[in-house]
Amino acid sequence: MNDGVNGVALAVFTFFFLLVTVMGFMAARWRRAAEADNLDEWGLGGRSFGTWVTWFLLGGDLYTAYTFVAVPAAIYAGGAAGFFAVPYTILVYPLIFTFLPRLWSVSHRRGYVTTSDFVKGRFGSRGLSLAVALTGLLATMPYIALQLVGIQAVLSVMGIGGGESTHWFIKDLPLLIAFGVLAAYTYSSGLRAPALIAFVKDALIYLVIAVAIVYIPIELGGFDEIFSSAEERLSETGGSLVAGPEGQWAYATLALGSALALFMYPHSITATLSSRSREVIRRNTTILPMYSLMLGLLALLGFMGIAAGIEVDNGQLVVPQLFENMFPDWFAGVAFAAIGIGALVPAAIMSIAAANLFTRNIYRDFFRPDATPAQETKVSKITSLLVKVGALAFVLTLDKTTAINFQLLGGIWIVQTMPALVGGLFTRWFHRWALLGGWAVGMVYGTVAAYNVSSPTQEHFAGSNDTIPLIGEIGYIGLTAFVLNALVTVGLTLVLRALKAPDGKDETEPGDYTADAGDPQVREELPAPAGDR
Repeated sequence: MNDGVNGVALAVFTFFFLLVTVMGFMAARWRRAAEADNLDEWGLGGRSFGTWVTWFLLGGDLYTAYTFVAVPAAIYAGGAAGFFAVPYTILVYPLIFTFLPRLWSVSHRRGYVTTSDFVKGRFGSRGLSLAVALTGLLATMPYIALQLVGIQAVLSVMGIGGGESTHWFIKDLPLLIAFGVLAAYTYSSGLRAPALIAFVKDALIYLVIAVAIVYIPIELGGFDEIFSSAEERLSETGGSLVAGPEGQWAYATLALGSALALFMYPHSITATLSSRSREVIRRNTTILPMYSLMLGLLALLGFMGIAAGIEVDNGQLVVPQLFENMFPDWFAGVAFAAIGIGALVPAAIMSIAAANLFTRNIYRDFFRPDATPAQETKVSKITSLLVKVGALAFVLTLDKTTAINFQLLGGIWIVQTMPALVGGLFTRWFHRWALLGGWAVGMVYGTVAAYNVSSPTQEHFAGSNDTIPLIGEIGYIGLTAFVLNALVTVGLTLVLRALKAPDGKDETEPGDYTADAGDPQVREELPAPAGDR
């Protein structure tokens, strides 16, 4: 690891960082409707994005610094266990093909901006809507935190930010800088900023992967040498090159649980609802698996880090340090820029999605029912700043050496909204009070179980570097909590139906779930977005 600053890499990184910052501010006028000041415009990009913009936006949204930093770090530390991220991104696409077009249609017809909007409209329950909104806010913060960890890792390897003995303000200055830049252009441009920047982010990532997967193995003596070195090192540390029988159940439950959670996140739904038709969504579910191929190649960087002799105390530094050691300084700067921008794009979308949840389903529902669209937009902009502050709190207080836990912890919480969201898209059989009861059980169990997971470096909400993190006695805590949630929901529904407990009012109609962009609009609360007028 360099003792000083890598000036060339820093210059290249700074160039791309400034480029996307300028693009972020310029995006305020990209495809913007004249005299439009509402959440459709700021928070959903006018609901006007086509297939390719949506593809880049969803790719930028789902394949993040978690992809570039946390997954290879998990593989570097524990071996095959870290590959759970590859099958779960394969499992998720057939799943979302069944329900995302229905969610887009009903949201488009009824003017829904968030998942909580839909839940409230479908089940007539502000309490259930509030539960979904609070869960989305809570689950999003550690995911944003993971993006900031990625930026910090890159800058640390370039020699910026100081060491462990440095004053906390200097050491965490990269996070504060990232926060300031991200906050500024998100506030100004809304969802259009990450949508535009996503083109640069994905181009850089594909370029870096194409070079790394060819160039680094050549430098290290080929894949035989890489896998041999990895197997030897992992056998000494308790990991494995191939998952053994004792780890297969944990691996499978983690992959399935993560797949169920991925499109429950508010940022995934926000990117989905920004598209202009349900056909755009259907097309994207068929072409997004291209990113899974990229993820599989990226994961191999963890093994390459072992073969290259990378030794770091913080596993999140493995990939940046590998690039620093193996690439010429100028191309290392390009690679660092890919990671940094790969963190900014999803962090912007996540903060926007969380802000929309607060504005629509807490502020408007409980404090200002008569809020105008302009007032909603202003509150959402301010909230997007506060969400990033919450994410910083996660970064500054939790153990960053196993940053993959940030994503898995959010998954434990957000998957508890699946019965209300996905179940509601197909049936109203589930009773609103039963859904709320199941959600509460899943949240309490998942949080307590995750709190009790410890590691040598952290007492709670942790995991060991050489094992799959956040695993309980019967598998991934998130999936176990979800099963408990579903069982409680079904059981309570049977009881409440037998007692003839009152249902809430369903404001949707059967035709809402299959309507496309050309169908008549209902939109009882919001004006039609610019793309539809």
